[in-house]
Amino acid sequence: MTVPARVVRDYLDHVTVERGHSANTIAAYRRDLGRYLDWLSETGLDALSQVTAADIGGYLARLSQGDDEHPGLSARSIARATSALRGLHRFALDEGVTDTDPTQALSTPKPALRLPKAIGVDEVARLLEAAAILDNPTGLRDTALVEFLYGTGARVSETIGADIDDLDFDAAAVRLRGKGGKVRVVPLGGYAVRALENYLTRARPSWTPGHPKLFVNSRGKPLTRQGVFFILRGLADRAGMAVDLGPHTLRHSFATHLLDGGADIRVVQELLGHAAVSTTQIYTLVTVDKLREVYATSHPRAR
Repeated sequence: MTVPARVVRDYLDHVTVERGHSANTIAAYRRDLGRYLDWLSETGLDALSQVTAADIGGYLARLSQGDDEHPGLSARSIARATSALRGLHRFALDEGVTDTDPTQALSTPKPALRLPKAIGVDEVARLLEAAAILDNPTGLRDTALVEFLYGTGARVSETIGADIDDLDFDAAAVRLRGKGGKVRVVPLGGYAVRALENYLTRARPSWTPGHPKLFVNSRGKPLTRQGVFFILRGLADRAGMAVDLGPHTLRHSFATHLLDGGADIRVVQELLGHAAVSTTQIYTLVTVDKLREVYATSHPRAR
């Protein structure tokens, strides 16, 4: 293992253990820094101490422009790659591997604002109808999954990580484990409670009962992230919905519909498990866009 590769390995171990980054962030950093190591090798830089600020600038320009093997990255991806580079070189300096940090004067590009995609309440109903077509354990599981995702705003990682014991039907609530191991309790609506009860009493017993995870497949194994995406896309196809539907779409819809209904943004922040209200405020832009649309089509002096 070359010296830069060893430092990258140690840095990833550091951010995993000490910083508490999510598995997705670690995986993204590993990809970004793996590409950086390839570039160092191509340019003949055998040690991080040889890298200059000009080298870093050239590398980021290459990421933006792309090459024969890779398309140019978006501003959001470059911002993430910049964060990974800055963390790596700061770690190398702190550990005494290098004497300087060539990323100190580096500014992180501000990614373009992306409004979250949400579907309408009627489209959620179509998804549930598509799940209910299958009057069998799979249909019961899929109905419960959609009601859970849309009714709690849970991330996919929180959904597949939930145990049966995390449900409290008496309190109509569920315990979710979010980013950084933070736990929050989210209410369950009546529709979600009934769907989950039907799934647990009529479907789970036929699928190798006894596994602690809430959502499992027909073999009794816990659902994976890919499994959840597959289920939702299948339901969208069955419902005739021309959208790239995933679990985050239902999370976005949960937040957007709450705000449309008059919910306080800080309540939505707590329900979503956002550390800062600024993260939640992006959903207010969605509702403002909806207000503009209604105004433009309804007010006689709007045009």
